[in-house]
Amino acid sequence: MILILLGPPGAGKGTQARLIMEKTGLVQLSTGDMLREAVAAATEQGQAAKAAMEAGALVSDDVVIAITAERIEKEDCRDGFILDGFPRTVAQAEALDRMLDEKGCRLDHVIEIRVDDEELVKRIAGRFVCTKCNENYHDPFKRPAIEGTCDKCGGTKFIRRNDDREETVRARLAAYNRETAPLLPYYQARGVLRSIDGMNPIGEVAKEIELLLAG
Repeated sequence: MILILLGPPGAGKGTQARLIMEKTGLVQLSTGDMLREAVAAATEQGQAAKAAMEAGALVSDDVVIAITAERIEKEDCRDGFILDGFPRTVAQAEALDRMLDEKGCRLDHVIEIRVDDEELVKRIAGRFVCTKCNENYHDPFKRPAIEGTCDKCGGTKFIRRNDDREETVRARLAAYNRETAPLLPYYQARGVLRSIDGMNPIGEVAKEIELLLAG
């Protein structure tokens, strides 16, 4: 089974991918992980990716597709895999289709985890973390019992990651809506897209995905 998970940042794709892995044995293929592995292995495509990253440029679609093609040849992908973080654009989806066709593979499911933009901003913006033990907190949802003191380790220093700032979250959502959301009608036309309500609790989302895959 070959599966793509789509959804904006913070929708819970990583969490659901791990749950699918536990239930099905499918391997999760993250674009970032595949690029790092190829660079570490010093493959031809890995060297091309390294040159682009060192130059501060985006790794080309051709290189990402070639690295993906190499990765799915490995034994752990024999029964299928979950693509996480790729494709991000229609051009990448078209390139992925060509690659799968060449390998005689078929894309079984594209699952969109649908979450309201404003809810995502609430989920992500406002998070902060203890610098001593990395315990996570959130302004409206989870503050320390004693203000300024970590519940877990008693630390008194906290940081807010740039990715957790509201302006950063909104910029990432805008990029998703501009670049990646067009994949939804693309896969809808191919008859493989299914949408899941990501506003539900994690367990309910996982159950709905499980039923969809079983069906």
